[in-house]
Amino acid sequence: MLHHRKPNRLREFNYAQDRIYFITTCVHDRVCVFGEVAANQIILNECGIIADRQWPWLESQYPYVRVHTHIVMPNHVHAIIEINREFIQLEQYIKIKPLSELIGAYKTTSSKQIHRIQAPDESYPYQSFCWQRSFHDRIIRNQREYGRIVTYIDQNPLSWSQDEFYQ
Repeated sequence: MLHHRKPNRLREFNYAQDRIYFITTCVHDRVCVFGEVAANQIILNECGIIADRQWPWLESQYPYVRVHTHIVMPNHVHAIIEINREFIQLEQYIKIKPLSELIGAYKTTSSKQIHRIQAPDESYPYQSFCWQRSFHDRIIRNQREYGRIVTYIDQNPLSWSQDEFYQ
């Protein structure tokens, strides 16, 4: 029997459109590899720092992308990403990657860097690091929703122990 996965993206929607998106992506099996939350603040380890710095890298690679805000939590990340053709010069012809390819680039580059971390011994967990397949997205439809999501991202460490991704 074939298992059919529920599609995560909206059918017939062009995810390369100029829009603002809220995304969440998790570490496979929700393993906490990016750090910990202590005193209501996220304290990133070396892997978390890599995951954090790949958001500015994404902007530098794709001039039509802006990351409005993001947070790296112990086992997942949240970001607000904007795709906007107005960010590039008119004379530039650039193929606009859809959201799934942008998130794929983020995951691939962060994974490669995490795997390069030198293992001090055989029990080092980062050599087997991988992201959960796919990601969650929401198309942000108005300013009120945008503000609510920014607040949620900013306050995520405050409610870590009640978070659905908490382990």
